[in-house]
Amino acid sequence: MDRAGALMAALPMDRAAEDMSGAVDHLASLDSTTGDGVAVIGFCMGGMLTFVLASLRPDLVRVVVPFYGFPSGDDQPDYSRISAVVRGHMAEHDDFFPPDGAAALEARLREVGVDAELRVHAGTGHAFMAPHDALGTRRSDLAEEIWPEVHSLIRATLTER
Repeated sequence: MDRAGALMAALPMDRAAEDMSGAVDHLASLDSTTGDGVAVIGFCMGGMLTFVLASLRPDLVRVVVPFYGFPSGDDQPDYSRISAVVRGHMAEHDDFFPPDGAAALEARLREVGVDAELRVHAGTGHAFMAPHDALGTRRSDLAEEIWPEVHSLIRATLTER
């Protein structure tokens, strides 16, 4: 965990988002892509990167679903550029991404006009959706509840515009 934390801290978020931007272009170019954009789902560091990618690519990123991860510290994206719907799922007991940080970010996103909700799930720990349950925090009951919500949101948002 310490090594993973060090690698995550050293990763240049803007460069990672630029790399992911190529994946957005590829997905958008596929005949099988419906609607006029893409959805981005991320876990932990991937959740953090969903915000960076959404601010970098407001032209195609329409839905962002971060799980227990969001930008913190000085390296923040320009949240005012996000045009995507943001529906995050955060853990109540998370030393990496604390719930008060999620609440502050939700307020900041709403302040700049982003349709955002960052739900903190009571009684959960970091990685509560992870099927491998490496941290012993898996909540299969929440996974069964959340995944249908995520799929419905993506379908509704990508076909509305």
